[in-house]
Amino acid sequence: MKIFFEKIKSFCHCESRGHLKGEAISFLKAGLLRSLRSLAMTGFAILISTAVFAAELEKEELTLGIIKLTDCAPIVIAKEKGFFEDEGLSVKVEAQANWKVLMDRVIDGQLDGSHMLAAAPLGHTDGLLTKAHIVVPYVMAENGAGISVSNEVWEHMKQNIPLQPDGKPVHPISASAMKPMVEEFKNEGKPFKLAMTYPVGTHNYSFRYWLAAGGIHPGYYTATDTNGFTDGDVQLSVTPPPQMPAVLQSGTVQGVCVNEPWHTQISTRGIGMPVTSSYWYHRGLPDKVFGVTKEWADKNPNTLKAVVRALMRAGKWLDESKKNRREASIILSQPQYVGADPEIIARMLMGSFGYGEDDIREEPDWDVFNRDFSTYPYYSGAIWWLTQVRRWGQLESKPDEWYIELAKKVYRPDLWEAAAKELVAEGKMTEAEIPQTDGFKALPAENFIDGIAFDGKQPNAYLKKFAIGKKD
Repeated sequence: MKIFFEKIKSFCHCESRGHLKGEAISFLKAGLLRSLRSLAMTGFAILISTAVFAAELEKEELTLGIIKLTDCAPIVIAKEKGFFEDEGLSVKVEAQANWKVLMDRVIDGQLDGSHMLAAAPLGHTDGLLTKAHIVVPYVMAENGAGISVSNEVWEHMKQNIPLQPDGKPVHPISASAMKPMVEEFKNEGKPFKLAMTYPVGTHNYSFRYWLAAGGIHPGYYTATDTNGFTDGDVQLSVTPPPQMPAVLQSGTVQGVCVNEPWHTQISTRGIGMPVTSSYWYHRGLPDKVFGVTKEWADKNPNTLKAVVRALMRAGKWLDESKKNRREASIILSQPQYVGADPEIIARMLMGSFGYGEDDIREEPDWDVFNRDFSTYPYYSGAIWWLTQVRRWGQLESKPDEWYIELAKKVYRPDLWEAAAKELVAEGKMTEAEIPQTDGFKALPAENFIDGIAFDGKQPNAYLKKFAIGKKD
């Protein structure tokens, strides 16, 4: 038997381009000798009956990009917990300076794939920014964006916010509480400045959505105004996520929209006040996705499936327990990843969020990494973001069919399902974790701060319901 297993070990080395499926999947992928001993104990017959060679990986060494945000976790965990390695992949994870650099490096091939803002692949595919067809086989996180304001703005806002019996603010907090101060700035001829992270990104549209729901016009983009200031009561501009606390503290801006851990850092350092999150103002939408160029996907279909499989396992691990979330906060705190205090990262990951240090609330769905089919790339999630692109003037009027067609070009549930079905066959997922869907998920009125339900099959009808914004 010993000689036999030595031969199998040699065979694995020679055939390392291939991968076993079924119960023997771990045979080739991680801890070869340990797996061989286990197989020896459970019986060679199991190995023979389940060993089926998968298609060859086109590329084994990958470089994937992230931005220093907590929701990069699926990529980091897939690397650090060995899920990429299990798939035969050697992955280097590189933090990028900002979203523009990240997208440019994916498009020019320096990065094989990356953590992306949910709306960015749609904007690039349509040519709003550098034109490149991007495909999204996996949603990395649902919800997750938040809004913080300066201490000065908060002092004005809290006078206009109803209180709970314990004296703490009632949530969700509407932007209408900020409107008197915005008008004060306008009357004094001063711009009311706000920071987001990318022109075709979730933070831009999240901020604009929240502002408009509270009666504050965030401004339109026009052919001659690429800043999006036209008719606006405020001015939104781009700031990289890790710099958000600094620009708020310096008074460069009056508010920021970004993801964690930067709101908790703002709160713990007393720089400003977190006031709301996308859980409160548009719950159930994709916030970050994993994306690659279509060209890369077409050249590397088996490698892409392997990446998606690893990310699925990482997302599931993240949502399995608080113990795993605590471990993830320590992993993410390393300087090459998020590079923040693990306790600051842990607060949100462990299910809490601070609206000031005297108002820590339980919010287990601030970032969702796996539950409730959150990783599935629904067409409707893509279409919601496209409605906001149109609403603020970055797109011309389009028929409903255009929205659906673009969503189907970019968001690819077929790629998700192919990876998921293999994991089900291997016992790493269950059939119940695959949604029975046509790719559209209706979102009820209670998910939105303005009370307007969303049907992804009728984007133009949805646009007509807004008091502020383009109507078709």
